[in-house]
Amino acid sequence: MATYCIGDLQGCFEPLERLLDLIGFNAQRDRLWFVGDLVNRGPDSLRVVRFIRDLGSSAVVTLGNHDLHLLVTAAGHAKLHRGDTVHDILNAPDRDALLDWLRRQPLMHVEGDYAMVHAGLLPQWRIEQANDLAHEFEAALSADDPDPLYRHMYGNEPDTWDDRLRGWDRLRVIVNAMSRLRVCTAEGAMEFRHKGALAEIPPGYMPWYEVPGRRGTSHTVLFGHWSALGYRPGPGYVALDSGCLWGRSLTALRLEDRQPFHVSCPVAAD
Repeated sequence: MATYCIGDLQGCFEPLERLLDLIGFNAQRDRLWFVGDLVNRGPDSLRVVRFIRDLGSSAVVTLGNHDLHLLVTAAGHAKLHRGDTVHDILNAPDRDALLDWLRRQPLMHVEGDYAMVHAGLLPQWRIEQANDLAHEFEAALSADDPDPLYRHMYGNEPDTWDDRLRGWDRLRVIVNAMSRLRVCTAEGAMEFRHKGALAEIPPGYMPWYEVPGRRGTSHTVLFGHWSALGYRPGPGYVALDSGCLWGRSLTALRLEDRQPFHVSCPVAAD
C-alpha cells in the first residue's frame, strides 16, 4: 500500500493516466491525494472529475481556486473567464451529481505527519486551528443552500487573519489563504497578484512557508497552486504544481519515502 500526492491537474487527464501507469497505481491497494485544481484550462476536466469521483475512498481531494470557480459559476454567481474550459462539465448529463460531489470535498486534509491544502496557510495558524477553520468553510459550502456563500466568497479583503473575524469576512480569509495564497508579509497580510518566480516577489512579501515563526510546522504541508515554483521540497513543505498545464510535468510524491515521480506534459494552455 502506498499514498501518492499529485500536483495540479487542471483538466489534464492523459498525463494523469501515464503518471498512474508509471507508479503502478492499484485502486484496491493504494491511495491518491490531489492538491486541488482538478479542473479548468486543460482539455479534459470532465474526464478528470469523473475518474477521481469514481475512485471513492481511494482518493482524497482538497479544493483549489479553479474548482471553487467552477462551483460559483455553475450556480450563476460568476461568469466564465476567457480561457476557461469547464463547458464539458457544465453541459454534462451528470453535471449536478458531479458538482454536488465537488462541493463536498475538503479545503484541507490532515493525516499522519502531512497536511494538504491547495495554496497555503497563514503564519498565525497552527495545523489544528487551520483544519478547524477549513471545516467552518466546508460546512457553508456543503450546506443545503450554498448560494449565500457563493455570493460573498469573492474579494481580497480582509487580507489579514484576526481571531475576532466573524461571518463572511472570516470565511473569505480562510478560503483565500487556503486556495489562493502564495506570498504574504511577516504579519500575514496576503498579496494575490504575484504568480511568478521567487526572485520577482514584491518588496515586503515572502513565500508563506518562509515567514519567520510560522506556527504550522508540526506537519509537512503539501500544496500546489504556484506553478512557477515547480516541484520544490523544503523544510516543512513540498510544492507539487510542476506546471503540467504549461507543458512541463505532472508530479506525484510517494509519501511513505518522499520519492517523487514525474511525467512530461504537452502544452495545454496558451
